[in-house]
Amino acid sequence: MRILLSNDDGYFAPGLAVLAATLTRHGHEITVVAPERDRSGASNSLTLDRPLLVRKTPGGFHYVNGTPTDCVHLAVTGLLPRLPDMVISGINHGANMGDDTVYSGTVAAATEGFLLGIPSVAISLANIQNENFQTAAEYLAGLVARFAEKPFPEHVLLNINVPDVATDQIAGVEVTRLGRRHKAQDTVKTINPRNQTMYWVGAAGAAQDAGPGTDFHALAHGRISLTPLQLDLTRYAQMGIVEDWLAR
Repeated sequence: MRILLSNDDGYFAPGLAVLAATLTRHGHEITVVAPERDRSGASNSLTLDRPLLVRKTPGGFHYVNGTPTDCVHLAVTGLLPRLPDMVISGINHGANMGDDTVYSGTVAAATEGFLLGIPSVAISLANIQNENFQTAAEYLAGLVARFAEKPFPEHVLLNINVPDVATDQIAGVEVTRLGRRHKAQDTVKTINPRNQTMYWVGAAGAAQDAGPGTDFHALAHGRISLTPLQLDLTRYAQMGIVEDWLAR
């Protein structure tokens, strides 16, 4: 299979390198197009106010002075001579669960592939220690093999989170829904040497909706979480309510 790899941690990220090496060993044709620096939290932003530059490392990875979405968009719409069979974003350093998916550049890169008509997957290692990228890479290699043998019956965007443990400690795989977090912690204020007030965005809140069936619950019990995502933001249940409200 022809696979386009990207991420939001930058082309130098170890998770990306492990994934590329693993998929190559499994016989897939891999192209890497990733940001030139860490763009975590970039969400689905596209760079429209300046041209973008694509460079190539000695190892063959392409890197772009733009966002994760830029990387996939450029690759699919002009950089690659042939369309990939799949877009994969990751392996991210840390989880992308629940509300994280709204902000995540990792998920955004996969989303762009999905919007361009390509089956796409975002994969994250759900722990800041990031010691077991190989566990996530081997699981994904198996999933890609399944895609190749039995193509998914519908257009698909998957968000996968893998516990940061050795493969033999994985307790299974669960198809989940997104959980929810409490609101983010308060913004942190600091004073710089010029006596100016500086602000750091607060850390993500703790899990709020983390019951059975959620991605949070699966990871807490040592299982890989696999969540199919959709992009239709329409809240259909409120359409009639809005119509009645406008008619009053």
